[in-house]
Amino acid sequence: MPALSSLAARSVAVNSSRPSVVFAHKSTVAAEVKAEVKKEVTPKKEVTKRVEEDDEDENNSDDDEENDADAISREQSQIMKAVSKLFLLVSYSLNTTSSKEMYRDDPVYFKKMEKLCEGYKSLRRVRPDGNCFFRGFGYSYFEKLLGDEVEWKRFQTLMLGTKDQLLSQGFPKFTLEDFYDSFMEVVNRLGGESKMTIEELNNTFNEAGTSDYLVVYLRLLTSGQLQKEEEFYQNFVEGDKTIKEFCQQEVEPMYRESDHMHAIALGSALKVGIRVVYLDRGEATTSPPAHDFPEDCTPSVYLLYRPGHYDILYM
Repeated sequence: MPALSSLAARSVAVNSSRPSVVFAHKSTVAAEVKAEVKKEVTPKKEVTKRVEEDDEDENNSDDDEENDADAISREQSQIMKAVSKLFLLVSYSLNTTSSKEMYRDDPVYFKKMEKLCEGYKSLRRVRPDGNCFFRGFGYSYFEKLLGDEVEWKRFQTLMLGTKDQLLSQGFPKFTLEDFYDSFMEVVNRLGGESKMTIEELNNTFNEAGTSDYLVVYLRLLTSGQLQKEEEFYQNFVEGDKTIKEFCQQEVEPMYRESDHMHAIALGSALKVGIRVVYLDRGEATTSPPAHDFPEDCTPSVYLLYRPGHYDILYM
């Protein structure tokens, strides 16, 4: 029976005390982020050094080991605070032409961004906290639904049946219902007489509690799809992990970054096409490659992927 692992309680799911912050490639992280983190956080080398010194001490006690773990946990919390000060959960719209300037010192990425600007006019940055794929997808697709009443009705109808589907797969009712209710409360306001404005959508995705609940439910939907199609997705799992174990460790917990498996499963579960444009370090003269998930779909959501991070793109 699927377990929600870190999602077993609201406080665990949304306010993890030991988040794993996922930063983008070093050349794509703004200088002020690194400066802020350096200012507020004890350097990892110093933490590691202290841990190694303690390990060499024959009289090192269990209490000392707990203190080392606490120090690392505090460091991670400080990093998260530094990131939250500098990044909105979802930013305002940015022109891709001006955004390319942050890559001026990296010739490969700068050339790639020039090519990107030919096909995409703007982007929104998503906070680099490990939830960027799900948060970016959610914002981009919900924004589309605000302008497409027919698609909104299709999606709303599909979502109404997801709670029972997940319950039938064995997901615990007491944790699932809360996330489902919060998710549907937002979905129900993406169309109809009570349709929210784009400003309200911005506020919704930048209010941490609500925004994280939306991310959690998208993670659960992805986990449900992976386990429903276990035989297919097992082929993509490295090592000896089962799909259930993969979901418990890499899909359901907050702050875990996402890859093509997550994109295929989420797109399939919601019947929404996702195009991911890869800002890689391939030949500088070529346009950034793009892949659609699932294959042969008509994309509704466009995301820009840099190593370890996703942002939202606009044609």
